[in-house]
Amino acid sequence: MADELELLRSADPVPPDGPRFGDGPLDHNAERRLEQLLRDPGNGLRGRPRDRRGLLADRRDPEGRLPGRVRDLLLPGPRRLRLAWGLVATAVVAALTLTLVLSGPSTPPAVAAPRPLVVETGSTPVPLHRMAELASAVAGTDGAPRLRKGTHVQSWSLGMSDDKPPITLPEERIVRWRADDSHTELVVATDPRHPGRPVLSDEGGEPHLVDDGHVLLDRTYPPSWSDAPPKSPPPRDPARLRAYLMEAQYTHTPLTTPELLDAMATLLDNWTLGARENAALTRLLAGAEGLRPVGRVTDRLGRPGQAYVNDSRAVRRMLIMDPATGAVLGLESTLTQPDPAYGVEEGDVMSYSAWMR
Repeated sequence: MADELELLRSADPVPPDGPRFGDGPLDHNAERRLEQLLRDPGNGLRGRPRDRRGLLADRRDPEGRLPGRVRDLLLPGPRRLRLAWGLVATAVVAALTLTLVLSGPSTPPAVAAPRPLVVETGSTPVPLHRMAELASAVAGTDGAPRLRKGTHVQSWSLGMSDDKPPITLPEERIVRWRADDSHTELVVATDPRHPGRPVLSDEGGEPHLVDDGHVLLDRTYPPSWSDAPPKSPPPRDPARLRAYLMEAQYTHTPLTTPELLDAMATLLDNWTLGARENAALTRLLAGAEGLRPVGRVTDRLGRPGQAYVNDSRAVRRMLIMDPATGAVLGLESTLTQPDPAYGVEEGDVMSYSAWMR
């Protein structure tokens, strides 16, 4: 790949330090470089070079120059050729460089932005109040899961800027608390949909490829304690949980459905809910306006789920819940309108979180 890139860079008849688009014929070096790229694809761009004559070798004079009629046919004017060939060479170099950056010399391409989850055709939507009944039933069983401080979450987030294309950053985060109120945090760059393949990271402020499982953060924090949400334990009553989430979002006004879903994500990024806390959350979600059931989906970790959708301000949020326990499995945010300023289109996934126990 390095030899091919060097060949493409040197083939530009108008190099960066030369006169731009000057009149006059191509010099000998420019013609030679042009001929290299016009050779059979077996030489240079596909596989190793082979001993083959150029496509125009039998048309040259003894001094190696192209006959005038052939030059006129292939090169319809120095100014146009230099401009066109400069653009073509630049585009090819950019495409190959992008492929090299995103895939490496011998690896498959890095993870692209995930597609929105698709509801299974013909599946029956389950109302949220039924899911709340299920969660309450699970909370009353022996051996039901208990509340645990910390989280295990796989996330995809879309990084955007004014001058660069958007990129998707897949990460996995595990936070575990100890009995002395100290805790550990481990963050790795990984995408479970494509195990073993390189993924994109913005570690250090610049997008680049890293190996699957590359450690972004591995830290132990000293003992600390807070009685303010979301660090304090969540209540098991829906009304009190609503107040808790409002405090976690630093507001004293009732949460809209999008705000409630965002507050729920903050909660799940700090706590792994027990069955009783999950029952309270599910009852709270069942009372949210504009959160409608749409049917069965398979989440990004391969788990079956029931999906509930809310549309607000050009963003569609899809809540995914476990049909067996009523627990929240994931939350997806997708654009419903394009935003050319940031290079994003309708249907692009802005963020996705998949929580695990």
